Amino acid sequence: MITGEIPAIVLLGAQRYDPTLGDAIKELGVTGKIATITAGWQEREDDDEDLKEHLQGRAINLALHARGEDVFRKDKELLSAHRERQTLLRHRQDFYRVRLEHALDAQHVIDQRAAPDDILEDEARTSIDAIRNIDALHLDRCTRDRREFDARYRPLERPAIAEHRAQLAAILDDCEAIAISGGHVASLLNRLRLFGIADFAHGKTIFAWCAGAMAISERVVLFHDSPPQGPGAAEVLDAGLGFVGDVVVLPQPEFRLRLGDRARLKVMVRRFAPATCIAMPARSRVTWLRTGPTAPYGAFAIRDDGTHSFEPPPRSRSGPSSTSVDISPSSTAIPVSSGSRPRLV
Repeated sequence: MITGEIPAIVLLGAQRYDPTLGDAIKELGVTGKIATITAGWQEREDDDEDLKEHLQGRAINLALHARGEDVFRKDKELLSAHRERQTLLRHRQDFYRVRLEHALDAQHVIDQRAAPDDILEDEARTSIDAIRNIDALHLDRCTRDRREFDARYRPLERPAIAEHRAQLAAILDDCEAIAISGGHVASLLNRLRLFGIADFAHGKTIFAWCAGAMAISERVVLFHDSPPQGPGAAEVLDAGLGFVGDVVVLPQPEFRLRLGDRARLKVMVRRFAPATCIAMPARSRVTWLRTGPTAPYGAFAIRDDGTHSFEPPPRSRSGPSSTSVDISPSSTAIPVSSGSRPRLV
C-alpha cells in the first residue's frame, strides 16, 4: 500500500552500472521535470552528471545535503541540538545492537537443540518474539526521541529551514516526479526529514532505489550477512517516511544476503512479519499503485520458510535477461524489458 496523495511509487534495484530508471519513467508516462535527491551521497551529491544525462536534462537536484549544511551554518542552536541528538541516537543503536546480538545468539543455540517438534516450534516462536520485542522497543524509542526533538526545536518553523522550504516548494511545484538515489541511508533520511520532504510529495510520482527505497518504507533495516568485519546481523535503524507500507526493502541481495541460507532468511522473514521482505537485485523494479504492487521486474519476496525464486540472470551488454522473478509466491511475474542502458547512474 502507498500513503497520501502519491499516484505511484517505483522501487528499483541499484542504478549505478545497469540503470532501469529510464524504463520505469517511460512506463508510467512521466514527461515533466524530475526533482532528484542525492543527499545520500553527502558531499558528492552534486556529482550527478550521469543521472542528469540518463534523465535527458529533466533533472533538478534539490541539493538537500548542501542546504542542510547551510542551515547549520546559519542556525548554531539547531546545529548544537542536532549533534546532541545524533550522539543520543548512536548510543541508542549501540545498546540496541548489544541486546539484539544476544537474542539472536540465543535463538541460534535454541534452534540447534533436539526436542519434540511441537516444543521446538514453540521455543522458536518465543525466540522470534523476543527479537521482535527488542526491535519494537528500539523503534519506539527512536520515534519518541525524534518527536521530543521536533516539539522542542520546531525545525520546520525556524527561519533558516523555512527559507529553503519555500525554495523547495517552488522547485517541486514545477516537477512531475521525485527520484531518490541511494548512498548513506542515515544521512539521506536525516535530510529528508530536516526539510519535511514528505509534505511536498503529494501528487508526485516517486522513484527510489537502494537507500532511497529504504528511506521511504515504514521501517529502515540495515543488513549485510557477510560484512568485512565478520558475521553481521540485520538491525532496525529507524522508522522511514512510510510512503510504502508493509514491506522491508532489501537492496542488492545478491551481494548482501546469503541467499542459500534458508534458516537465516527464515529468521529474518518471521522477525519482520507481517511486512514482506522484498529483495531488489540489480535491474529490478516494482511499481506500487493505490491498489497495491504491480509490474514486478526481477524483484522477489523471501518466503516465510526462507525460500525464494531468485536466479541470477546472465549479464549481457545488450540488456538484462528476459527471466522474471516473483515478488510473492502467488504473484504473476512480468518479464524484464530489454534494451541498451546508459553506463552509469
